[in-house]
Amino acid sequence: MDEHKIKDRTSPGLGVAAPPYDYDPSSWRNRIPIALLSFAAFFISAYMALYQWRLIDAVWDPVFGNGTGLVLDSAASEQMRSWLRIPDAALGAVAYLGDAVYGLAGTTRRWQYRPWMVILFGLDVIPLGIVSVALVFVQGFVIGEWCFLCLATAAISVVLIFLAYDEVWSTLKYLARVRKRSGDLRSVWQTLWGRSSIAGDEAALSAG
Repeated sequence: MDEHKIKDRTSPGLGVAAPPYDYDPSSWRNRIPIALLSFAAFFISAYMALYQWRLIDAVWDPVFGNGTGLVLDSAASEQMRSWLRIPDAALGAVAYLGDAVYGLAGTTRRWQYRPWMVILFGLDVIPLGIVSVALVFVQGFVIGEWCFLCLATAAISVVLIFLAYDEVWSTLKYLARVRKRSGDLRSVWQTLWGRSSIAGDEAALSAG
């Protein structure tokens, strides 16, 4: 983001300077794929949760036979359910729905005017991806079975991290520039919550 050219524009009420970059990390072009993949993972996870709640009799697995059902009914899955009070697939569905909602929330300038929103988005996407990958290892090396639908959602989670990383990193770099220019954490705090500041406007215009 920092290397790209800046064009002049003002945004009354949000800051003196709101220059659109040739590349915008919060652009819809970047965020729509994230939302679509998140919705796909949400429906897959919700489908598995329906099986765990016994609202459907069987779960589809085109690769590992009854592998998905065995994993969802495993002792490890039941242990997680006893801790969480809901099926692990249902928790995953909620998290993926959160990814979709956060992915669509805010304008294409949210990295500058709503940094808190981008950071919450990152806190939802990145830990979920790490947990999904960890659960894949649990399937193979603890349960001893493979769940096709679980692998599909884990793959989506990894892609989501890749797609979301740039916006989150750009926002953190922006806040770091605010800190560097202002010399105090108060301006960073104000910028984080979308309050206009001279340091924030200057940092948005700067290349470093």
